[in-house]
Amino acid sequence: MTQIVAQPLTAAAFAPFGDVLDATGAPDKLINAGLCGRFHDRATLDFGPGGRAGVSIFSAQPRSLPYRCDLIERHPDGSQAFVPMHQNPWLVIVAENGSGPGRLHAFLAGPGTAVNLHRGTWHGVLTPLHAPGLFAVIDRIGSTPNLEEYHLKTPAMITAPGA
Repeated sequence: MTQIVAQPLTAAAFAPFGDVLDATGAPDKLINAGLCGRFHDRATLDFGPGGRAGVSIFSAQPRSLPYRCDLIERHPDGSQAFVPMHQNPWLVIVAENGSGPGRLHAFLAGPGTAVNLHRGTWHGVLTPLHAPGLFAVIDRIGSTPNLEEYHLKTPAMITAPGA
């Protein structure tokens, strides 16, 4: 079994796979009479030809570390954004693209941090580490199939840093 140590989620480390959506640093602008900071245009959403944006609510069962990852998936026709509706850390698993899924990477997303996965990015299933596992998901709604699943021949064990 492959062992992967989850790393903190940063925009630079995650860039090959998608966008990190967070509210760190100074806002891009202040709105609402200066009472609201706007962190502007943080993700490139892609719904492909014939697709439209859809917002769904997912309720996933919490998992724990170490976590055995044996299934990944991708969405060839559009991006997919996961926006936690809680203030807990959660796990993001992605794989490098090639002729099929490549090397896995695992990231610990901090409380209130969201991600947008680029179109075609292989990724693990939604993996909250605490209840509630509630997420708003913004992705492609359309008539074409937009899900490919891949069962890993060799599962990966995702561990916490220092474990």
